Amino acid sequence: MSRFLFVVPPLAGHVNPVSAVAAELSGRGHAVAWAGRPEPLGRLVGAGARVFPCAGPADLDGRPVGLRGVAALKYLWGEFFAPLAYAMAPGVTTAVMEFGPDLLVVDQQTVAGALVAERLGVPYATSSTTSAELSGSLNGLPKVDQWLTDLLDGLRHRLGDPSARNDPRFSPRLTLVFSTRELTGPRTAALGPVRYVGPALGPRRPMDAFDWDWVDRPDGRRLALITLGTVNSEVGTRFLTHCVEAVRARADRIRAVVVDPGGALGAPHADVDVLTAPVVPQLALLSRTSVVVCHAGQNTVTEALWNGVPLVVAPIRDDQPVVAAQVTAVGAGVRVRFGRADAERVGAALDAVLEQPHFAVTARRISRSFRQAGGAATAADCLEELAIRGTAGHRVRRPGHG
Repeated sequence: MSRFLFVVPPLAGHVNPVSAVAAELSGRGHAVAWAGRPEPLGRLVGAGARVFPCAGPADLDGRPVGLRGVAALKYLWGEFFAPLAYAMAPGVTTAVMEFGPDLLVVDQQTVAGALVAERLGVPYATSSTTSAELSGSLNGLPKVDQWLTDLLDGLRHRLGDPSARNDPRFSPRLTLVFSTRELTGPRTAALGPVRYVGPALGPRRPMDAFDWDWVDRPDGRRLALITLGTVNSEVGTRFLTHCVEAVRARADRIRAVVVDPGGALGAPHADVDVLTAPVVPQLALLSRTSVVVCHAGQNTVTEALWNGVPLVVAPIRDDQPVVAAQVTAVGAGVRVRFGRADAERVGAALDAVLEQPHFAVTARRISRSFRQAGGAATAADCLEELAIRGTAGHRVRRPGHG
């Protein structure tokens, strides 16, 4: 039996993939613990999980609404991930000393885990829940790249081993990428050993109520899922409104489920053409869906493509433009500009994706690559092997072991 400590941020899209891997490891008899904020972890991985509490900002809700591009990236790292690293480091240190892991599994953007691991001499693997960091997205932006490098160097001198030279976003032992090359394309830089394992889609906590009768009504129309994820509700009113208008203009052949966590469209309701809800059972719903309209968040895109569902993508910020470019480059969907996406443009994109069969054909091809990659089981195999190799090279104090 090995001991695995998962270090994650308080963001559902970063926790969900590794929670499936943690469940796989637990099912094989390994000991698993978490370091992070207890409240979101309790909701995402279950109240029975062993969680070592860490401080830090709870989410990204305070981010200024209008940030895009470089400004959004600088805010994300300068005002969220860097403060999160400083805040989490003491809790991660306590978790390592008390739990005595053989291996840390560290979210790529939760660098406190990587830096504490290197300072204490504990092996760690990186969890890359978004492939944007592998794409060379800062190529051509040398000043921004240097700004981020300097920020990470400052974190390392405060929290890690100043003599280390690797990028803390990439483990020198292993980076697990929850996608495949068929979607991401080739890497642009050598950043240590990388294993593409495809999406890790474990069971999600069941919803108390959802109107499956509305979804399964046999009226011959195709179903669209429209969602902007969990952290974009403050900018979504205009876009969601135009999406609904586009669907209603095609009500003879399309109806839609709209995820509306911020109530942009009013109280949750259902009529003959549109069902709105603050949350939906997305994985189960996607098996009934013909097209997804979304912000190109990594998890929504991979979950759609896992089910062979093509997309209309309207990226807003962060890694979303990179993921959207991957979708369009392989031919699995159509991109619209979020700020200019009126009902006419969204409708034209819906028509293209639903009426041109090559989009669905490509989505099914990406789905096959995902399923062949192995997901949570393959990720667990890699981590088991790494933990066995790593135990010979370090000794961390474990409870009751001195």
